[in-house]
Amino acid sequence: MTVEELSKTNKILIIRLSSLGDILLTTPFIRAIKTQYSHIKIDMLIREEYEDVIKLNPYIDKKILFKKDYKSNVGLIDQLRNNNYELVIDLQNNLRSKKVTSSSKVNSVKFDKRSFDKFLLVNFKINKLKEASQIPVRYSNTIQKIKLDEHGLDLFADKSANAELIGKNNLVGFCPGARHFTKRWPKEYFVELGNKLTQNGYTIVLFGGKIDKEICAELVDKISGAINLSNNDELLQTAANMKLCKAVVCNDSGLMHTASATGTKVIAIFGSTVKEFGFTPYNCNNLILENNSLTCRPCSHIGRSDCPKKHFDCMKAIKPEFVFEKLKSFLTL
Repeated sequence: MTVEELSKTNKILIIRLSSLGDILLTTPFIRAIKTQYSHIKIDMLIREEYEDVIKLNPYIDKKILFKKDYKSNVGLIDQLRNNNYELVIDLQNNLRSKKVTSSSKVNSVKFDKRSFDKFLLVNFKINKLKEASQIPVRYSNTIQKIKLDEHGLDLFADKSANAELIGKNNLVGFCPGARHFTKRWPKEYFVELGNKLTQNGYTIVLFGGKIDKEICAELVDKISGAINLSNNDELLQTAANMKLCKAVVCNDSGLMHTASATGTKVIAIFGSTVKEFGFTPYNCNNLILENNSLTCRPCSHIGRSDCPKKHFDCMKAIKPEFVFEKLKSFLTL
């Protein structure tokens, strides 16, 4: 579809059911549509657990929630049909979203996931993604000739930062979690880095959701003076707290994109995944640290439960002292 065709459209549905980072990465595209074609009504279908990602987004007219319990979605297709969409933009492009799209019986476009190219890179190290754009740009390519602005991701929060952070100007955030093991920098490295920073006058703030609570609880006991603000996936509170940090050190995770959306400086440590997949911090002040000496990277495009080579050098070779020196320079920029 071209922008000329889009301009004649009055109501569209955008589908991106999950996950946190992927939904945040849709926001530059959504903003571009709404700011360039303000007459278009934009509805978005997402899974209910990610509602906060777009809860306050002014560029989205209606949020439609896909329930965790699949049976609870009975009637959803009829509801969507009754909304009289003229176009469906499927940025998920999986079996579930395809079912919704095909059932809507209106014009549709879908995100090119480049699955075969990812397969070649992971399994045979044939890299056809060298020139691939970041994911927000690839999302926007579903509409030919549409232009993104120079701003970053959108995450609109209505929370105030935790009282214990107010007035502190030496905060550095750590996001030590990630859904998959091979995307997590070793926790003992976070401890060493945290204590180095503490000795240099910084206070470490630990961020995470439900799945990160255990690691954050362990780190707060080992990093002097650290503050544990992991929570039950209270995204907007986390975002408000991140804004007070001088920088956030994180893995390739949804909270990396959350930090990016707050405008905070981001240092991202990449292990089993690589920049070519497109899920890097978008239009923000960031630094990506990775071990480019390995021939086994990437071993996955989403992460794995263990290192297939058993050495885990993609993460273990990135030492705390190295990250500390990079962070010191980064903070002075």
